[in-house]
Amino acid sequence: MVAAGGVAIAGDLDLSYGPAGYKGLVKEPFIFFISCFASIGGVLFGYDQGVISGVLVMNNFGKHFPLLANDATLQGWMVAVLTLGAMFGAFVNGPIADRISRRWDLLLANGIFLIGSVIQCAAVNIPMIFIGRFIAGLAIGQLSMVVPLYLGELAPPNIRGSLVALQQLGITVGIMIAFWLDYGTQHIGGTGDGQSEAAWRFPLALQCLPSMILAAGTFFLPYSPRWLMSKGREEEVMSTLCRLRRVPATDPRVKLEFLDIKAACIFDRESVIARFPGINSRFTLALKQYQELFIVRHLNRRLIIACLLQIIQQFTGINAIIYYAPQIFTAIGLTGNSVDLLATGVVGIINFFATIPAIMYLDRWGRRKVLIVGAINMSIGHLIVGTLFAIYQHSWETHRSAGWAAAVFVWFFIANFAFSIGCVNWIMPSEMFPPGVRSKAVGVAISTNWLTNFIVALITPRMLKSITFGTFYFFLVFCLILIVWVYFCVPETKGLRIEEMDQIFGGNQGVEDMARIADIRRRLGITRDDGDKGSQEDFKGDVKVMGMEVSHHEA
Repeated sequence: MVAAGGVAIAGDLDLSYGPAGYKGLVKEPFIFFISCFASIGGVLFGYDQGVISGVLVMNNFGKHFPLLANDATLQGWMVAVLTLGAMFGAFVNGPIADRISRRWDLLLANGIFLIGSVIQCAAVNIPMIFIGRFIAGLAIGQLSMVVPLYLGELAPPNIRGSLVALQQLGITVGIMIAFWLDYGTQHIGGTGDGQSEAAWRFPLALQCLPSMILAAGTFFLPYSPRWLMSKGREEEVMSTLCRLRRVPATDPRVKLEFLDIKAACIFDRESVIARFPGINSRFTLALKQYQELFIVRHLNRRLIIACLLQIIQQFTGINAIIYYAPQIFTAIGLTGNSVDLLATGVVGIINFFATIPAIMYLDRWGRRKVLIVGAINMSIGHLIVGTLFAIYQHSWETHRSAGWAAAVFVWFFIANFAFSIGCVNWIMPSEMFPPGVRSKAVGVAISTNWLTNFIVALITPRMLKSITFGTFYFFLVFCLILIVWVYFCVPETKGLRIEEMDQIFGGNQGVEDMARIADIRRRLGITRDDGDKGSQEDFKGDVKVMGMEVSHHEA
């Protein structure tokens, strides 16, 4: 057995708390409910992302901000400034989540989000809109980083993918609500010159409601057991694990999981002391750990995979479609009777329902298979839409069926994105890294997502205007790259405990590391003095005899 950025001490013993997929979710209603609630952070992310596309085309918004309504470049910056804030929020959030806990980090992010939302809905000039969106972006960046991190650390390995995928489901719920709310509120005062300013202010204000619900519920959420262990709060770790797993403290599985987490934290702490002797400053140590992400080989490999997932995810073109869906559907000839908002409302519905199969089956299908199948189908969608654009871009009015065919394949693309890379890009970064650098690595990966999102938001309106159908071929290339890269370079992580990821990524395999691992196992009573772990039955017997009064184990 190989250690995992920490130390997976259970070896081949079965730590499963139940089946994978939807059966595992049904068997674990408590942690499923907690994960659903925490995923309200994803709802905020999706809502603020989706609401702006409908607001941009509203008549009254154009009257209040004519420069925004008529300048494609300024529109791009209005959309992109949120992603700029999110990039910064995600990047700096790693040390914050380590310091105050994942739980209270959720509360902090919601407070910041409320400030940004109030400024947006009360905006009377363009600077207020930009400032409000930047502040809201800071919070969304924090949430997009800490929610998958938190869910990944709470979840048992058999349903970890499903629970972290709830982040994406929350995003799709937010997008769907935003699209259909925009469609409804545009009729306040009529859709013409008499349209009320409430048509766009109300959707911007409504996002405060789920934020306040999540903020209030944060006081009832459990701490991450892995964060508790990093702070030396061992008794709380065991009580939290028993509460989350719904098993007694005498259950061998929860005892072994406890020791897995403890061994990982001990190994990480002792390794840091050995690598950075004499460094007492938290800030200096954090900088050194960020540096290690880029120069230590096994960490660098994980970071490359995590960051490339984020980059390719954005360059599949998903947010280009979400941000500018009304303009895209208008361009393909679907005009009149608000059909542009109806068409994009369908985008939201498909996005939501196509995410559900990933939640139900991702831990059974595996990450690689889902990514490859999704990328193949997304490539087909882009190819057909781009070709239809190329043939009919100047004659949509006389080829209505071609316009609807293009819409269908945009929806086909959305569906395949939602169940594949739309979910996996949140899951893999949250599960791949050792405890000492996990939050920092997830912060770097998610900030990469937002940086790429920022770039896509800026270039999409210009691409749609200058190269039209070439925009879809551009995104097609990245879908094809995804297929090849995943097949040759991305390992499968389903079913592995977070503490045993080194089985596939390498790391901690030097002589000193292995000696430290062996010593930790002996100190925790996992191996006998002769170094033999024995058979699974012997090991279970040892657990029972030891009594496993976990607070008695000293590091």
